[in-house]
Parts: sequence; C-alpha cells; structure tokens
Amino acid sequence: MNTSLFLLRSSIVGALGGLLFGFDTAVIAGATNSLSQTFQLGAAALGFTVSSALWGTVISAMFAGIPGEKIGARDALRITALLYVVSAIGCAFAFDWWTLIAFRFIGGLAIGASSVLGPIYIAELAPAKWRGRLVGLFQVNIVVGILLAYFSNYIIGLQQFGLNEWRWQLGVSGIPAVFFLAMLFGIPRSPRWLVSKNHIAEALSVLHSTGIENPELELQSIENSLGMDKVAEKEPLFAKRYMKPILLALSIGVFNQLSGINAILYYLNDIFAQAGFSKMSSDLQAVAIGLTNLICTLAAMTVIDRFGRKPLLLTGAIGTAFCLFGVAAVFYTHQHQAMLLWFLIGFIAFFAISQGAVIWVYLSEIFPTRVRARGQSLGCSAHWIMNAIISGVFPVLAKTSGAVPFAFFGVMMLLQFVAVLFFYPETKQISLEKLQESLGLSEEKSVVVHH
Repeated sequence: MNTSLFLLRSSIVGALGGLLFGFDTAVIAGATNSLSQTFQLGAAALGFTVSSALWGTVISAMFAGIPGEKIGARDALRITALLYVVSAIGCAFAFDWWTLIAFRFIGGLAIGASSVLGPIYIAELAPAKWRGRLVGLFQVNIVVGILLAYFSNYIIGLQQFGLNEWRWQLGVSGIPAVFFLAMLFGIPRSPRWLVSKNHIAEALSVLHSTGIENPELELQSIENSLGMDKVAEKEPLFAKRYMKPILLALSIGVFNQLSGINAILYYLNDIFAQAGFSKMSSDLQAVAIGLTNLICTLAAMTVIDRFGRKPLLLTGAIGTAFCLFGVAAVFYTHQHQAMLLWFLIGFIAFFAISQGAVIWVYLSEIFPTRVRARGQSLGCSAHWIMNAIISGVFPVLAKTSGAVPFAFFGVMMLLQFVAVLFFYPETKQISLEKLQESLGLSEEKSVVVHH
C-alpha cells in the first residue's frame, strides 16, 4: 500500500472514535420525549438520564491514559469500540430505567476513552509535518457524528415507532461501532508505544510504512524523547510556577461548557418543542444546526492559524452572547418563535469558529512538555465535569423558565470575553519554547534536578 494512504487510512480509523463520540452524545436529543413518556420521567430524572453517560465520560477521560500506556492506544481503542457496541445493544434492549442508565454509563466510558485515546494514537503515529491536520480529523469526526445523529433521529422519526422510538435511536449507533471495531484490526500499533516497550524492529517497520523521510533518525528522536519523559514524570503539575497555565486550562474548559453548547445539543428537540414546534419540525431543524456545526468547524480549521486563538475566542464570546440573549428573549416574551432557529444556528456558528476549534489546540500549547499530558487531562476533566453538571440541571431550570438558562449562558460568555481580553495570551505563530518563556516557564529556568 502507498505509504501516505497507509498513514491516512490508519489516522481515519483512529479518528472514527470521534464520530461515535459525537453520535452517542448528540443522539439523545431526539430520544428525550419518548424516554420521558416510557419511564414517566420528570425534569430531574430526565437530566439524570442524559448526564449518566457524561459521568462515565468524566471517569474514563481521567483514567483512559493508563490502559493506553500499558497496552497501547490502538489496543485500548479496541476495548473502547467494544464498549460502544455493548452500550448500543444494551440501550436498545433495556428492560427498565436503571438498565438504560447502566448501559448509558458504559457508553460514557467509551466516549471518554475515545476522546483521549483517538488523538493520542494519531499524534503518536503521524509525522510532525502532518500531525496537526491528521489530529484535526478527530474534531471533524465529532461534528460529523453529531450531524449523523440528528439525521438518524429524523429518519427514525419518519418510521412511526411510537414509544419504542428511543430504542432504535440509541441502538442504531451499534452499526458504526461494529465497523469501528473491525477496522481497528487493520491498523498498526503506534511506533512511540512500541519503542517504549522495546519493540524496536516493529516500530521501525511502522515508521517506514508511514512514509517518513528518515525512519532511523525519527526512531532515535523517539528514543531520546522517551528518555526525557521519564525524567518529566517526576515533575509535579501543581507547582506554583504552573499556576497561570493551570488557571487557563481550567477556565477554558469550564467556559466551554458555560456557553451552554452541550445542553443545547442534548436537549435541542425539547428546546424547539417548548417554543411550540412540532416533533418532525424539531428533528429537521436539528439537522440544519448539525450541518452548520460541521461547516463552521471546517472553516475554523482553515483560519485558526491565520487569525489567532485570542481574536477567535473574543469574537465567539460576543457572538454567542448575542444569540443566547436572543433565545432568552424568545422564551421570555413568547414572541418571534420563528427567530429561535436562526438564533441557535448563529450560536452554533459562533461557537464552532471559536471555542469549538480553539479549546483543544490551546490546551496543548499552554503547558511545558514535561507536564503537558497531565495539564491537558486537567483541562479536559474540568470540561467534562462541568458538562455533566449543566446537562443534569438544565431540564429543571428550563422547566421553571425557558429564558433563565440561556440568559445565564449569555452572561457567562460576556464574563469569558473579559477573561480572554485581559488574561489569555495569544499563542498564534509562537513556538512552544517562546510561549513558555512568556509565561515564565522556560525549560532552562524551571528544570528541577533530582538527586
């Protein structure tokens, strides 16, 4: 096989976990109504049903790196794919509410693991000059998965399955999950992990297959890097000098969810229903929002290095705040319901070109190499924990007043604008070494010598 095709195919397979990630998180939007009727769920119970998967995601995202290090990202992804399959089948045939909760939790474990392991596998496999674009495939797959989930909900809604509709909506993800599992048996283990386990000959063979210009030199570089990593493992993350990047990581992870993005994605059909739209109309409008998300995410990937991270975050904060206040006004006045779709499309567009594109890049840039993995994990954990909390309480707040949660999210975006304007450094076209110097974190100044 052509070496570039080998690399592209392996990266695409690694990124398929992102597609299932997006599908499984968004598909619940179309199932909330039939689930509520089947199990007689109130607002709090519905919130728990939706957030149950996210608590699995929190736990998995925190610990997925452990099996990734022990058996390698590829083999850990196989376990993840199996969890996706088990979750889909279990949800489809759940015989009571608690069984459904258990299998959604298992699905959450798969989502969290794939969010960590997929990018790691691609980054460890890809040559440096292709790494950014190939790792970007994972984010693209997430938004493709969200769009497919909304489209799947629309198609299933046309079949008139009645109260069993949720079984089909949650179970259909088993099809791409089985495909993902099968494809994982056709890709190699990453050369970096192979070197860490002293499988040097196999690592060199994989490097040759990826089409890298000098596989022997790359192998030597990996060996040297792993030696430095062993020293870095002794470096504590929660040291005083890392306070600024820690605060940046926590804030960008928390603000990402305080925008209300996932509450909107998970409860999109309920939001439209509360505004008076029919179920079929809600399903179709969700597809339009999913398509906007995809288009704007692709656009953001082309401009993030041209415009910079900070201008995108500032623009997104103002744009999302305006649209969120617009949604709140629709619910508060009970007028101009036709504007709801356009405010939500605007919100998704501003989010996708700003926070949606910037968060993962920013997290990977603000920490020094020796603590980058742990720092990124900290930011991701803050993101998922806030996601689970907001998704759990959103139905309760929305039931009291549809305007309140959106007004709150709008205020949070204005607060983010202030935080980004005065405290966030720009990282565009700045080497990681120069960036660390600007944060007072240069390797030379802060290396700890252990005797």
